[in-house]
Amino acid sequence: MLPTTWIALVLGFWSTLYLLDAFLKTKKPWSRNYLSFLEKTGLSVSICQCRWYSNFFNRTFLRIGQWKPNILRLWFTVGAFFGLVAMLMSVAILTLLIVNTFRQQPVEQQVLTPVMPGINLPTSQIWYYLLTLLVCGILHEVGHAIAAVREQVKVNGFGLFLFVLYPGAYVDLSSEHLNAVSPLRQLRIYCAGVWHNFIIVIGAIIMLLFLPFILMPFYSTGQAVVITSVLEGSPVSGPRGLAVGEPLTSISGCSVTNQDEWFGCISYSIKERSLGHCMPTGLIHQLNTNPIKTNLTENKNLIDCCNVTSDTHLCFSYNTKSSPNTNYYEYNKKFACLPARTTTDRPVCKLQSDCYAPKLELVCAYPLVDNQTKLLRINHGRKPPLLFLGHPLDLHYSVMVSNYVPNNSYVPIHLPYMVETFCKYLISLSGALVILNVVPCYALDGQFICHAFIELMFKSTVPDREMRGLIFTLIILYGTCLLGLNVVMAMWTLFFA
Repeated sequence: MLPTTWIALVLGFWSTLYLLDAFLKTKKPWSRNYLSFLEKTGLSVSICQCRWYSNFFNRTFLRIGQWKPNILRLWFTVGAFFGLVAMLMSVAILTLLIVNTFRQQPVEQQVLTPVMPGINLPTSQIWYYLLTLLVCGILHEVGHAIAAVREQVKVNGFGLFLFVLYPGAYVDLSSEHLNAVSPLRQLRIYCAGVWHNFIIVIGAIIMLLFLPFILMPFYSTGQAVVITSVLEGSPVSGPRGLAVGEPLTSISGCSVTNQDEWFGCISYSIKERSLGHCMPTGLIHQLNTNPIKTNLTENKNLIDCCNVTSDTHLCFSYNTKSSPNTNYYEYNKKFACLPARTTTDRPVCKLQSDCYAPKLELVCAYPLVDNQTKLLRINHGRKPPLLFLGHPLDLHYSVMVSNYVPNNSYVPIHLPYMVETFCKYLISLSGALVILNVVPCYALDGQFICHAFIELMFKSTVPDREMRGLIFTLIILYGTCLLGLNVVMAMWTLFFA
């Protein structure tokens, strides 16, 4: 879907919703019932934003926050220490990016990359992205809420929102209670969100590492890959092509036991010439449907010795020895139109020397194709193997595979991919939320973390409150400008680089 189409759909949806909300609020016959409905459900609509707010979870937060107080105190104290360290690291990294950019020594990848559906986010991945944002946002705010209960700060309520396309969550804490507690206790509350985001990253990494063991009763790994998708209309689709659910074990003798080997075998086939096959000369003469007694030097433009395009036969070239001279053997290049499947059933060879058998004249017969076209033999779940004639990149873009081969037909093929993709999004987005939220910037957690840290560390050494406020303002101003410049750089790279 084109980016302009996405923009039109989004703007159309929010415009319709906003106008409908305004209409129901002003239309007398329905306004009272509609306002009562919004009040009961906690829903509210504004420009490009929809919110839901409730105090339904307050008792849950209270129970969790009062469980094992000493353990929770240690947990959130470690989180406060992590938040301060993460703030310093985040500011250092973002500053280094700015300095390197002005020195014309940019890093290879931006730390902050805007994610735009339809631009740098495939539409097939958008649900992973939105679900990850929602999960990370909820657990982030739950961290604030539990820490607040632990530090005797009242939680007024919890809510969810949808801003344009981006979901999120928020927690409403009592400002009076929050300002009354000590700076250290404030730090535990403010840092709890990014601390939980970091824990999400660690949990997702552990899940990825142990996923093969978790799925072991249902899937096997390390022996083959399984086809999860075949592009419709591609050279390998159709009744005689590859099918979803089939295991792949090799490509022209290159063993395939995981995704990396699958991509590696395709890459290798691009770089190397098509492999030959050891054929007895007698068998070649027997199978050849169009004998040509011309060597290459006499007809350099020879491309297809089969004369007409055939679904089963392909032109092969091979070298034969002529009568030996006094110092060397002279080789003649010959051609034969041979059945491709019968020929590729023979042993693979790269050089003529690979084909040696006592008392039997063998030659290495190579498929006569151009430099971009390859003849590949793909061993899959069904017999006989699939013969692919074309550019290996067509195979790369037409077939998607997974490391997890189902042990039974009722086991879903796509489940491991979905879990892997979701974990990768958790690592990426939750890690980005850590970097983003700890920056001392207006309206982010870093603003409140910075203020509590200054009050904790400098209240005794800098007794003047206005001076501490000035230090805080300068730091926040620097962090805001720093984050803004990095966002501008990332947007420029995305749209104009």
